[in-house]
Amino acid sequence: MQGIEKSFADLPVLRGVDFEVDAGSIFALLGSNGAGKTTLVKILSTLLTADAGHAVVHGVDVTEHPAEVRRAISLTGQFAAVDGVLTGRENLVLVARLRHLPDPGSVADDLLIRFGLADAAQRRVATYSGGMRRRLDIAMSLIGDPPIIFLDEPTTGLDPQARNEVWQTVQDLARGGTTVLLTTQYLDEAEHLADRIAILHRGTIIQNGTLAELKQLLPPGEVTYVEKQPSLEDVFLALVGPTAPDEGDHR
Repeated sequence: MQGIEKSFADLPVLRGVDFEVDAGSIFALLGSNGAGKTTLVKILSTLLTADAGHAVVHGVDVTEHPAEVRRAISLTGQFAAVDGVLTGRENLVLVARLRHLPDPGSVADDLLIRFGLADAAQRRVATYSGGMRRRLDIAMSLIGDPPIIFLDEPTTGLDPQARNEVWQTVQDLARGGTTVLLTTQYLDEAEHLADRIAILHRGTIIQNGTLAELKQLLPPGEVTYVEKQPSLEDVFLALVGPTAPDEGDHR
């Protein structure tokens, strides 16, 4: 993607965003609320049109061929899009039928096993924990085997145990060859998961690199008794400042 810009009325949200994501990797887009993360994901997933710039997903221009892009991707938002009245298996079967896949039951059963939900397959989703609901949501988004998945702040509102469950799921996806673009405002999440991290601040990418490369932006820790290496939080706060104005979560 090159030079992506987007404004809402007189408010510029994206001011020329550039980055590339390697196939089969986890790429974290890290930024505070209002930085423009969700807007960028919506542009990449064809839900919004950029005012300027050029974006290609899976080798396809998002503006010229949006239908092809949608066939290659899946998007999971901040809140699990599951039906609490249905069972876990019924949710998966429903999506498989909507995608006109052969043998929806087998598709559902395979995903329930893959995501550790087989024992809860016949339970109503309303009885699931937050982590289970999120794992089911991600499983539903993988029906049809899209090569690219966008996860927009997937652990928002989850407790630490549920977050760890989602983290494991994301790592398993990448090991299986799925390309993951993850947006997050949690520094530890980006630090734990990502192969590369881009920091989005006030509508632009201010740094992009591996965790090791970002840590090198700060001087090494002072040695007293123990050498303290800079964390991703140290890097982030040094780049954007200790407080970032909350401009609202632009969508």
